[in-house]
Amino acid sequence: MILSIRSMSWSYRPSRHRLRMLLALFFALASSFSTRALIPVTAAQVPDFAGIDRWINSPPLTMATLRGKVVLVDFWAYSCINCLRAMPRTEHLYETYKDKGLVVVGVHSPEFDFEGNAANVDHAVRRLGVTYPVALDNHLDTWNAWHNQYWPAQYLIDQNGNLIGHQFGEGNYLRMENAVRLLLGMNLLANDASSDNALDRIGSPEMFFGSAHQKNLAGVDTPRNGIQRFTMPGRLALNQFGLSGQWEITDQYARLTGDHGEIHLHFKAGKLHMVASSDQPVTLEILVDGKPQPSVTVQPSQLYTLFDSHDYRDHQLTLRVPGAGLHAYTFSFG
Repeated sequence: MILSIRSMSWSYRPSRHRLRMLLALFFALASSFSTRALIPVTAAQVPDFAGIDRWINSPPLTMATLRGKVVLVDFWAYSCINCLRAMPRTEHLYETYKDKGLVVVGVHSPEFDFEGNAANVDHAVRRLGVTYPVALDNHLDTWNAWHNQYWPAQYLIDQNGNLIGHQFGEGNYLRMENAVRLLLGMNLLANDASSDNALDRIGSPEMFFGSAHQKNLAGVDTPRNGIQRFTMPGRLALNQFGLSGQWEITDQYARLTGDHGEIHLHFKAGKLHMVASSDQPVTLEILVDGKPQPSVTVQPSQLYTLFDSHDYRDHQLTLRVPGAGLHAYTFSFG
């Protein structure tokens, strides 16, 4: 994550004390993030919303029509667990400050092909209770115009159209809210000591089944596409998963083509999610550390929760798939 300082101006006149507080806030944010660089965007180069297929919850918006407002542009995708965890805080900002001069624009930029289906996004927006404007960036034109690289990513823009800063990933919600409040001419909220420490206990990264980003499949040095028969390794190292049965590997997913198959995973987290879909409804048998978990029925393309606990030790997952047609995209953790 990173949050950069850009040129700053306000439609109101801040006191020098308030200006110093804003600068200190953003420098504190910057020092708390990693130094992954984003291609610089100067205050005069804030891009517009480009190539938007359609808008949800709003007529079409432009940066010109939003002049005079504080704008928070939020890049997200509906199957991204990091986006889903951050979304209630984004909704909170919109509901709290929409009548005080804030506009939130959610730019839905798909990571997987199924996320480019407008009906799927409509359903996700309703299911998640999103009330702020959402732009469907199905061809990633806005994503590319902003040189964005992350889900979620938020860009804060002042009333004169200047980019104040950006934040990648989850966390630092209070700091972002206080930045919004300062741009709106409001006082800072007190620090919340509870913060986001639960995320620090997660010891597993997102894992991909598709060959384009496949790094964690045990026994595979060079991913390749096509139908293959897999045998489960005898032992999985931490943050490795294994397959058994006949699977078709594609750039984005692994699809079970045999009559039955299994997925095993060694992970360190309290919660386990899988982005998946199925040609026909399929009910997964789930065991964690040998203990049965509630079964999960998969069909629509979305994120499914396989394990939900507060136990952040190492765990062993066994996932039994009773029939062909499951598409497995990613594992993610919480």
